[in-house]
Amino acid sequence: MSTITKDFTKGNIAKSLLYFTVPFMLSNALLVLYSTIDMMVVGNYVGTEGLSAVSQSSQIVNFAVMVCLGFSNAGQVLVAQALGAGKRDRLSSVIGTLFSLLVMFSVVLSLLLIGFKETVFNLMNITDPETRAMAGDYLVICGGGLVFTAGYNMVSAVLRGMGDSKRPLLFIVVASVINLVLDLLFTGLLGFGVAGAAWATIIGQAASFIFSVYYLYKKKEEFGFDFKKESLKIEKTHAKLIVSLGTPMAIQSGFINISMLFVNALINMVSVEASATFGVGVRIDDIINKISQGIQYAAVPIISQNIAANDKERAVKTVYWAWIYSFAMTVFCMLLYLFFGRQFFMAFSDDTAVHEMSGTFISAILWMFPAFALMRGSGAFIQGIGNARLAMVLALLDGVVLRIGLSWLFGIVMGFGFYGFVLGYALAP
Repeated sequence: MSTITKDFTKGNIAKSLLYFTVPFMLSNALLVLYSTIDMMVVGNYVGTEGLSAVSQSSQIVNFAVMVCLGFSNAGQVLVAQALGAGKRDRLSSVIGTLFSLLVMFSVVLSLLLIGFKETVFNLMNITDPETRAMAGDYLVICGGGLVFTAGYNMVSAVLRGMGDSKRPLLFIVVASVINLVLDLLFTGLLGFGVAGAAWATIIGQAASFIFSVYYLYKKKEEFGFDFKKESLKIEKTHAKLIVSLGTPMAIQSGFINISMLFVNALINMVSVEASATFGVGVRIDDIINKISQGIQYAAVPIISQNIAANDKERAVKTVYWAWIYSFAMTVFCMLLYLFFGRQFFMAFSDDTAVHEMSGTFISAILWMFPAFALMRGSGAFIQGIGNARLAMVLALLDGVVLRIGLSWLFGIVMGFGFYGFVLGYALAP
């Protein structure tokens, strides 16, 4: 057994899940830190308009990232199942196919983001000229570098499937440090504004991707991929599996992000301050959710390996322990949000209007937390067994039917305004 791959078909499930989870929690926290640092620096150096621009354009870029992540997660499931079934010889073909597919997908998505940015801005009701111009700069720069973000996610997904959670953490630490330094340099010291924050983000992601590829090249014998040109050939059987499993996952991630864009469009009709408050709130919420999502990331390969090894009992026990850990994390985060929520918002912006609206956001968004605690275990099981159809149905309910429908109901029909839009967004999960 190599130092990269881990066998989860044996041993104590509670310990294995906990030890495997912690690096993923840290990795996810640092991953969200990218755009969080951008928003904090922009909010303090550029102002409310810049904060609104970054929050909205980063959501658009994140839509494309989540689509790519759906296919990466499909590759993760195939890698974990191959290891669980003792068919390590399949790894090279799966990895090569996944890499080539993701490069193509990311290039196409980059062209679409840049080509249709004005149309998307119109749909989102971004009418303030200054905010729109800054949002355009951020979208073009970060959207153009999507291949680096997709590449990092692909490498991390493959390593997750192999049972390695420490190396993805190492790669994202590199990116976070670079992003922080360049943010302060470009936006703070040199005064490049929102564009400076975008360049800091994409340079950090590019460095992380290049470092991860270099590291894995040096460890290619353990990794199971030789990095030769012919190994990047798209193998039809694996491509079909990745697309069939990844498409519903990509749709799932995409629809949830589309719902965020829709809710943001409704909030833009209220005021720029409301948009900035929602952007900051979603970012804080994203940090908390991404950290707890580390539990789901850790549970998926454990479930996949045991399903492939025909040990369904261990797979189900993994779900139970995922629920226990995620509920403990949720209670802690809810208490943190209740007592220190306003202070979190103050770290992003010195606008008193944003501070005043933060209480309204927090009182509505807390309804989302219990649902996410439950979804960490059940979501891991659905993904781990490869039931993409059920995942897509749940995504349609969450992202389209409920999140958009409830936001419209509470915010427009019932006239609750900003509180109603956030409440509908929170109740959908």
